[in-house]
Amino acid sequence: MATLDHGFRLARQGLWAWSTALLLALAAASPVQAQDQTFWTRDTVTGDWGGARTRLSNKGIDWSLTYTGEVFGNLSGGIETGAAYEDLISLEVDTDLQKLMGWKGGTAHVSLYQIDDGGRNAADLVGSISDPSNIDARPTFRLFTLWVQQQLGDTGSFRVGQLAADDEFLISDTAAALINGTFGWANIVAANLPGGGPGYPLATPGARLELDPSDEVKWLTAVFSGNPAGDCPPDEDPQACDPHGTTFSFTGGALLMSEIQFRPGASAKDDGAQSAYRLGGWYHTADFTDLELGNGNKGQRVSLAVDPSDPIEHQGNWGLYGVVDQVVWQNGASNITLFWRGSVVPADRNLLSWYMDGGFGITAPFRERPDDVLTFGVAYSNISPDASALDLATRRIAGSSYPIRNGETAFELSYTAQITPWWTLQPDLQYIVHPGGNVPDPDDPSHVIENSVLVGLRTTVAF
Repeated sequence: MATLDHGFRLARQGLWAWSTALLLALAAASPVQAQDQTFWTRDTVTGDWGGARTRLSNKGIDWSLTYTGEVFGNLSGGIETGAAYEDLISLEVDTDLQKLMGWKGGTAHVSLYQIDDGGRNAADLVGSISDPSNIDARPTFRLFTLWVQQQLGDTGSFRVGQLAADDEFLISDTAAALINGTFGWANIVAANLPGGGPGYPLATPGARLELDPSDEVKWLTAVFSGNPAGDCPPDEDPQACDPHGTTFSFTGGALLMSEIQFRPGASAKDDGAQSAYRLGGWYHTADFTDLELGNGNKGQRVSLAVDPSDPIEHQGNWGLYGVVDQVVWQNGASNITLFWRGSVVPADRNLLSWYMDGGFGITAPFRERPDDVLTFGVAYSNISPDASALDLATRRIAGSSYPIRNGETAFELSYTAQITPWWTLQPDLQYIVHPGGNVPDPDDPSHVIENSVLVGLRTTVAF
C-alpha cells in the first residue's frame, strides 16, 4: 500500500509539472504583437524564400524541413530516474512528376532523418516495451522512405520503393497526436516482427497497391521485405545492422499486409472531422521460434527452461487487427473523437499475444484556440502465455522468485499547443505500469522494474 501511495504521489507531481508546462505553452501562445505580422502567420519560419518555394512548387517540387526536439524526465521507477533529451530533423521532398517531366499521374517521395540524443533517451531510463518517444532511435543520418507512385486514374494508385508500413497501415488518426511510440506503430508488430517490422526508423523495400471503389472505401495491400535490418544476428540491434537506411534488405522472407478502410460520408465532410473504421491483417513467411518448447533428445517436446538448445520452429506468422476513430461530438472547429485499436497473433511464436489501446482526442478544447488538441490514451500489451509459462518453468528449476511476465500498460496525457502555424509546444505526461511486462531490474535482478512516471515537453518547428 505504501508503494501504491508513493506512486500516486509521484503521479500527482507529474500532473503538476505537466499542468505547469501546459500553462507555459498557452501563455506563449498568446497573441503576439509584432511589426512583422507575416512572420507569425506564415506556415514556415523561413517563409517563401522570396518566391523560390512557390516557383519550385509550380515545377512540381515541394519540400519540408522540420525540427522536433524533446526532453523527458523519469521521476520514478523504470531502470533509472533522470532526464533525457533527443531530437529529429526531418527533410521530406514530394515531386509531381507530371509537372516536372510530363509523367502523367506520377509522383515521387523521399524522407531523410538526422537523429540525435544526449547519450541516453527515455527508453533507456524506463526499460518498457512501449517506447515513451516515437522519435527515439540510434543517433545517425538515415534515409527513411524513397518511392515512386503511379496514379491509376480515379481507381487508386501503385507505389514501389523503400516503404514504411506505419505510413498507411494499422494507424489511428486520433492516437497519432500522442508521443508514446506504441500509439503509432503498435507494440504488437514492433515487438513481434523481425527487426521491428517496416516502421520508424526502419523502412524496407516493398510495393503497395491502393484501390478506391468509392470516396468512402479504400483497400490497401502491400508486400514488404521480411526483415528491414537484413541478415542481422538475433542479439544485435537492428538499427545498428542498417545504420543509415541503405541496406535495402531482401532477406528474412516477406511480410504481406492488407487493410480495408471505411470513412462514412467522406465525400460530404472533407473539411471536418471524420469517423474511420479499419480492418486488416498480415502474414509473414519466415520461420519463427517457439517461446516455450523445444525438441527433446527422445523426440519429446520439453520446456526451453530445461533444454534451450533446439527450440521448435514454426512456419510463418500472422495477425489480425481493427481500428476505430469515432467522432462523438462536433461543433465548428471543435470535436471529440474516440479511438480504439485491437490485435491478436499466435501465442506460441510472439512475445505479445494480444494488444489493445484506446482513448480520446479533443480538437479546439478552448474556444479561442481552434488548432490545439488534447489527447489521452491507454495501451495494454499482453505477454504471451507461452512466454509466461517459460518463466514459470524457469522459476521451478531455479527454485527462486523469478518474476512471471504478464503485461504492460501505458497511460499518456498530451496537449498540443499551436503557438504559430510553424511552431507547436506539447507538454506530455506518461505512466507506465510493469515496464517490460514485469521483468527483473537489470541493476537489481531480485526486484522487477517498478512503475514509471514521466513528464516531457516537445517542440516542433517547421522551416
